[in-house]
Amino acid sequence: MSTATFVLAASSSEVLNVIAAFAGGLFIAGALVWAVQFGMRVQDRELPRPLSEEQPHLPETGPVHEIREMREPDEMPAAADGRERLMPYQLRHSGSRRGKDQHRKRWQPGSGGGFGSGGLGHV
Repeated sequence: MSTATFVLAASSSEVLNVIAAFAGGLFIAGALVWAVQFGMRVQDRELPRPLSEEQPHLPETGPVHEIREMREPDEMPAAADGRERLMPYQLRHSGSRRGKDQHRKRWQPGSGGGFGSGGLGHV
């Protein structure tokens, strides 16, 4: 074989590679266009957005605020029959109740603060 045959064979495979890459690019671009059109059709079938009159409004009394209260834990009841432990279904539903003293407990003067702060802690 002559060099002209090798050059012709090499150039023909490069042309085929370029054509294959171009066809693949056209396929991907077509798939993307189809996906966008499909999404637009799906979006057109959805319910319209609610109007401003249909949006929720504040109550007449104003905004609702959170309530802060001090809670006291319920004591763990003792087993009545001398059993070793109580089962979860034997306990009450609420784990705490409203405390009698509603003043927040504050740090004592001269106390340290958080763990590892280097202070003396509660005295």
